[in-house]
Amino acid sequence: MEEQDFMTFAELNLNAPLLQAITDCGYTEPTPIQALAIPLALAGRDLIASAQTGTGKTAAFVLPALQRLSTFVPGPKGAPRVLVLAPTRELADQVTQATRTYGKHLRLRSAVILGGMPYRDQFRDLSRPLDLLVATPGRLIDHLNRGSLDLSRVELLILDEADRMLDMGFKEDVEKIAAATTASRQTMLFTATMDDAMAKLARCILTNPERIGVAGKKPTNDHIEQRLHVTDNLEHKNRLLQHIVGDDLLTQAIIFSATKRDADSLARELYIQGHSAAALHGDMTQNARNKTIRDLKRGKIKLLVATDVAARGLDVTGISHVINFDLPKFAEDYVHRIGRTGRAGASGIAISFAGRNDAGSLTRIERYIGATVPQLVIPGFEPTQPLRSAGGPRPAGRKGPGYGRRPDGAAAGPRKSFGGNAGQREKSWGGPKSDRGAVQVVYRNGSKPAPQNQRGN
Repeated sequence: MEEQDFMTFAELNLNAPLLQAITDCGYTEPTPIQALAIPLALAGRDLIASAQTGTGKTAAFVLPALQRLSTFVPGPKGAPRVLVLAPTRELADQVTQATRTYGKHLRLRSAVILGGMPYRDQFRDLSRPLDLLVATPGRLIDHLNRGSLDLSRVELLILDEADRMLDMGFKEDVEKIAAATTASRQTMLFTATMDDAMAKLARCILTNPERIGVAGKKPTNDHIEQRLHVTDNLEHKNRLLQHIVGDDLLTQAIIFSATKRDADSLARELYIQGHSAAALHGDMTQNARNKTIRDLKRGKIKLLVATDVAARGLDVTGISHVINFDLPKFAEDYVHRIGRTGRAGASGIAISFAGRNDAGSLTRIERYIGATVPQLVIPGFEPTQPLRSAGGPRPAGRKGPGYGRRPDGAAAGPRKSFGGNAGQREKSWGGPKSDRGAVQVVYRNGSKPAPQNQRGN
């Protein structure tokens, strides 16, 4: 089958102000999810889009939303025409930044409504005419109940990372929010996974939707070296962590814990040990969270101890290590967690601790990523009992303070090169093609989406 030439943003029928903003960002060609979603969105179709983080999905829904809003329609105060729901404050901030970036040549009135932020500022924003609103479900429901928000004017409802919203227990909130809008609205649902619960939600709030998707060829990045350390107990975990964070090769790390209390406790212990450490979790005020993230980006914080609030939407270059002090509850979150390192083409190391009680979680993670996480043993930190039988794929290690051996006694060996096939893409309509990344495109009606040359937001 003959391959399609590269598509440009100009071919997507976006208006001049948006094309200028895209050009200002240095982008010329849409990613596959953008090439699929934008024409359908501009045509007014309801849409279910399956896309992983890093595929350009934010621009895939922000650009059509902004094009809709480029035509001015007067309306009452506190009544947005476009509503974007995001599961976390970090993701909501990411969407807000994208609307400002791509909408900088438009005259738009937008606001963001987040939990943990002062009500006074939100009441002020909602007392003005409004075109676009970005919000987390919980605080939005609060404003609906207070009568400070009118959703009867919503023309376009967008759910970003809808699977995450269901995981966080927002199903009833999302359904209530959708019910407060008009039945004639357009709805777009973006999700990384599609299960029975997601299908049920889609049937409830979408009308005859188109289904498109772009899935990563492999859920994990080839530039991220994964390691597993079996631990006996909490004391063993703490000793291992102290050893690993002392590695000279570790420049900055995000350490994931299971609970907010554990994040505070672990960050405090690391600080007492002399490390520049801080916690990040949902009980912190938005101002405190913003300051922590700013300090991390500026290099003032070396070790960030976080709950899964940081697993998605946190984009900080320079994170050399991700450490799963506790394995995540959901296998998908493992991929999002370790994706905080190895960004922008850099290499990274993802280290996970697992005890006997974590065997089931580890199995689900390995089934999801389609690979066995290589197990290393650091001399002096050997577990007393194995998590599973020794062997499996040869782990790719690196000499240094964190260098170890496989349980069967073989040396971990040097890191593998990231050359070879790492830069090839397998496309569903043909053979491999040299390009950045590796994606597999699921498309509709036999049409071919454009190859990607940038990742977008």
